[in-house]
Amino acid sequence: MTENAFDTSRLLSANIEKVLLGKHEVVQMLVLSLLAGEHVLLEDVPGVGKTLAAKALAQSIEGSFARLQFTPDLLPADITGSMIYRSDRHEFEFSRGPVFSNVVLADEINRAPPRTQSALLEAMSDRQVSVDGNTFPLPSPFIVIATQNPFEFEGTYALPESQLDRFLLRTSVGYPTREVEREVMSTHRMGEPVENLKPVVTATAVGEAQASVRDVKFDDALVEYLLDIVGATRRYDGFQVGVSTRGALSFYRGCQARAVTESRDYVTPDDVKNLAVAALSHRVLPEGIFQGANRQVVEQQVSDLLQQVPVPV
Repeated sequence: MTENAFDTSRLLSANIEKVLLGKHEVVQMLVLSLLAGEHVLLEDVPGVGKTLAAKALAQSIEGSFARLQFTPDLLPADITGSMIYRSDRHEFEFSRGPVFSNVVLADEINRAPPRTQSALLEAMSDRQVSVDGNTFPLPSPFIVIATQNPFEFEGTYALPESQLDRFLLRTSVGYPTREVEREVMSTHRMGEPVENLKPVVTATAVGEAQASVRDVKFDDALVEYLLDIVGATRRYDGFQVGVSTRGALSFYRGCQARAVTESRDYVTPDDVKNLAVAALSHRVLPEGIFQGANRQVVEQQVSDLLQQVPVPV
């Protein structure tokens, strides 16, 4: 069963890297988030490939895809759907919104007001939508890939800690190298290559791979190491609030998924160390600054904290 998960991981990574050039680490983050059954936040300046990365993942899966462009006037019903009265049948019927998709791209998520963001929160945490007292389950697999610009604050709303805690990872795409940028100029002359990207796995195969991830071996000593890191964030002088239990469990699943993307059925100390900054830095509240106000500082604090926690031999 785990071998199928390896195949799914390799196929997805190779397909996405056809259009997201020179970004192997970002691709790995997207794939492991999907395999872990969690969500991912891509935070970077405009034009570096955040939306491209999300679309490439969606195109690689033979499942449904929806793009939500978050704006100040976006309403909760624009995400979840609403009850519509059918005069011919004299009854209300639920019209499903775009969130009922396997892959949901929440573009510029911090541009919508908190009331609208909260509509997405239930979907991310409970895999369901509640409308007028009725509950509707979302399809499986289900992943939200959100993007935001960390340097533009006018007309934006900071994501609440409860919503940030639903993202397995927060990562950036970054600028490409000169060689990669030259290749981008060449490949994009005739249009967007992502539009021609073909699916390489089915939604069913992704679901089976997600189930296999839960079987990846996690040695007791490494579980203690993970908990030591989580506990250290709660005692660290630079943090008002440390990582929650939900965050620890999400980190645990992310490490299992990272092992699969590395074609292993067991977790290593490197899986824990290499994932810690991306999985934990958005889940702590630094002293003296607002959450997410200075991402680089917080990530460096988490990195420094990691050096203080002994690695099991």
